Amino acid sequence: MDRAPGLSVRLKLTLSYAGFLMLAGALLLAAGWVFLSRQRHLGLIFVPSYRYAVLRAFAPTAAIVLAFLLVFGLVGGWLLAGRMLAPLARITDATRIAANGSLSHRIELEGSKDEFRELADAFDAMLARLEAHVAEQQRFAANASHELRTPLAITKTLLDVARNDPARGTGELIERLHTVNARAIDLTEALLLLSRADQRSFTREHVDLSLIVEEATETLLPLAEKHCVTIKTSGDITPTIGSHALLLQMTTNLVHNAIVHNLPEQGTVWVTTSVHPKSVVLTAENTGEKLSPQLVSALTEPFQRGTERIRTDHAGVGLGLAIVKSITQAHDGTLTITPRTGGGLHVTVQLPATPTHTGGLNHPGWERPTVCASDRGGFMGSGITEPGSVLADDEDLAPL
Repeated sequence: MDRAPGLSVRLKLTLSYAGFLMLAGALLLAAGWVFLSRQRHLGLIFVPSYRYAVLRAFAPTAAIVLAFLLVFGLVGGWLLAGRMLAPLARITDATRIAANGSLSHRIELEGSKDEFRELADAFDAMLARLEAHVAEQQRFAANASHELRTPLAITKTLLDVARNDPARGTGELIERLHTVNARAIDLTEALLLLSRADQRSFTREHVDLSLIVEEATETLLPLAEKHCVTIKTSGDITPTIGSHALLLQMTTNLVHNAIVHNLPEQGTVWVTTSVHPKSVVLTAENTGEKLSPQLVSALTEPFQRGTERIRTDHAGVGLGLAIVKSITQAHDGTLTITPRTGGGLHVTVQLPATPTHTGGLNHPGWERPTVCASDRGGFMGSGITEPGSVLADDEDLAPL
């Protein structure tokens, strides 16, 4: 914004200091003049024109004192204002550097705590968050570009092979193209869902997390049977406010992740809900391999799949927990992921409770006995990983 030039803050403070000093000096001299002008005797001698005599003797001295106060006020005020505004100048310089695109610069203002140092510390914290956010967005854009390019490259390779070998049957080609295309659609829908959650462009309504848990677990039961995993749910009625579709996607991703990243046989998933005075809590635990805290802390990063960015039979598109984190933050909640001592993960989602909640009701909870696919001659699971997704095989059942 273009503004008309004006006086600097330092000059304004200087003039203010000098003005107040001159005013104080003038008041002091006026008080002295009033006091002396009321005296009619100098020693034992009576002076009829005493007021005029005092004025002639007092005026030059008063003028000299006021001139000295003016010079002293201007010089001292200029130096004092410069010293007081030095931290503000450093903050301004840091702001200009950040405006030019450099977010790594920090003010790091030393000294005891005051208003300027609080402002500098807050500005440094803001720059740190911005730098981390920009770096995360850059990594996300690079990874998203790579992930979107992969199915296109595979499709191009398949078409080139088919063109170079016209005699080859088209059935296998169509099936593989369908699989690759379905994966590209899942990835695109996951990116759109992530963007929707980040922008908070959804309608809020009263929902019950416990009912959402039941809906998600019922949907994923076939997948749990295929992986020989037992799902146990229990908890309270947990009313909150948010998007039913997004919270269902969040819960589905959590349960799906707990199922597919579990023990090879006889794994268990625990899903519980609880209510507190100001919050409701959804907890998902699962058995599985032991994980390090360093690995667990990176699981919410986009396109992270375990220790490497690899594809397995249930690798998904690498956005499952990233979507869970975004949906949780969009609902003003917190997501906590910690490794279990015996292996697996302990995931906690805490959301604001509905203000009118009175509590006191419990869901009975249930446990679905595990019937492995191999025990009944094979089973083709089905589940929902993204609104509108078409699921063809186990890879399509992967979390987003």
